[in-house]
Amino acid sequence: MPEQVYDPLAPLRIDGAPDIDVFVWGTVFLDIIFTGLESLPGDGQEIWAEGMGSCPGGIANLAVAAQRLGLRTSLAAAFSDDAYGDFCWETLADFEHVDLSRSRRFPGWHSPVTVSLAVNRDRGMVSHGHPAPIGPTELIGRPPRARAVIAELGEGRPLLGASEPTWVERARADGALVFANVGWDPSGRWSREVLDQLQVCHAFLANADEAMAYTRAETPAEALYALADLVPLAIVTNGEEGAMAIDSESGEEAVVPALRVSALDPTGAGDVFAASMVLGTVAGWPLQQRLSFAALCSSLAVQQFGGSLAAPGWGDIADWWNSQRADPGTGSYHRSLLRRYAFLDDLVPDVPVGSGRRATATIARRADVPGYP
Repeated sequence: MPEQVYDPLAPLRIDGAPDIDVFVWGTVFLDIIFTGLESLPGDGQEIWAEGMGSCPGGIANLAVAAQRLGLRTSLAAAFSDDAYGDFCWETLADFEHVDLSRSRRFPGWHSPVTVSLAVNRDRGMVSHGHPAPIGPTELIGRPPRARAVIAELGEGRPLLGASEPTWVERARADGALVFANVGWDPSGRWSREVLDQLQVCHAFLANADEAMAYTRAETPAEALYALADLVPLAIVTNGEEGAMAIDSESGEEAVVPALRVSALDPTGAGDVFAASMVLGTVAGWPLQQRLSFAALCSSLAVQQFGGSLAAPGWGDIADWWNSQRADPGTGSYHRSLLRRYAFLDDLVPDVPVGSGRRATATIARRADVPGYP
């Protein structure tokens, strides 16, 4: 049965509106994921995994997460002309329907690779790669008009140009909302200068440890308030404690608990959360709904193995909500879910049968992971 497409932004598709919803730039890795391991191998030891899958990773996790949620997504990245590059390009362009018009193939450049070992609800990773032959300015030029862009803050990855505008500044000048996230600082410096770049951003997402380290705050809540002084939309995620956010433009403040799920692999869950927040913001949802939706989508992701393999589609969201509505349970937690996600009643009836789900055809043919068809 052909996959049916659900467009949550259909009311915004008017003449003169951007054709692209989300534009991203970064490095695409070939991810090879081994699952069902009881432990990591010891010195000189060979162990067998119960399952494995392969999929595009790195920035592709974010691109796939956004596309599966119905956001028209464009990705700028360097791709090799080797077999790994062929696989990643084909998967993203032909099966996930990510726009690669700003991406390029580079003969002789080796595709970056990550091997992920899922053990005891966590994972260890080994990666290899080389810098891309050209940087984002030369690769992208002027970005396509988009409703939003997602960029990563960090030393050596400036969003502000010293002599000429960066791709982020150009996208913002053309009307895009800039969403920024941040990675772990292995140097331990957590330079405050990184946060100076937030002056071009509409939203900033960080986990609690990152937020507290950059703001020098003692609690996630204090870190959130500090970030809300720097950017209109500040979001802090806190693992099993849930997430919190402040939207200074609308005057909203929200806190949502995490869902009770059996987490198998957190790889890519942050990307799913970010893509969900972008969708809700662009669609104009209230902050509480945006945050609740992002918590739901990321919780669906961690119940499966492996980055872009686990990113949920609207079919998965509809399945989850329909199962909650059909559940006869009367416990307080179940009643809380029904109240918290009642807004899905306005969305799920419009989701056509056969809408996108995790592990679409091309991924599934290259996966041997329990739970995937």
